[in-house]
Amino acid sequence: MTDGPAPNAPDVTPSSTLPPEEIDRLTDELIAAFKTVYDPEIPVDIYELGLIYRVAISDERHVDVDMTLTAPGCPVAGEMPGWVENAVAAVPGVSGVDVRMVFDPPWDQSRMSDEARVALDMW
Repeated sequence: MTDGPAPNAPDVTPSSTLPPEEIDRLTDELIAAFKTVYDPEIPVDIYELGLIYRVAISDERHVDVDMTLTAPGCPVAGEMPGWVENAVAAVPGVSGVDVRMVFDPPWDQSRMSDEARVALDMW
């Protein structure tokens, strides 16, 4: 993982009935899953880029994800939500996943973590 969350880490809305330790486990494993998905044009994962805006975990362990792209015209706009859905669905205990593409607020470089800034030499 990183030394801390990205500056604009996603809002994680947990279930009200899952035990805190299960929410922590799911959160850690969801972040690890997000970190397996890369924008093919940028050598940094979508979590460190700050493309994940919101994650909601229901009592039934269904995960809803709001994400964005670095640009609305991104060539993988049609494919990336499926990559994220597959990564999240592979997390043990997740019963289902829905990924929604959002563009408000628009993504900008301030959403990137320090790790992403180092990888892209963007200081």
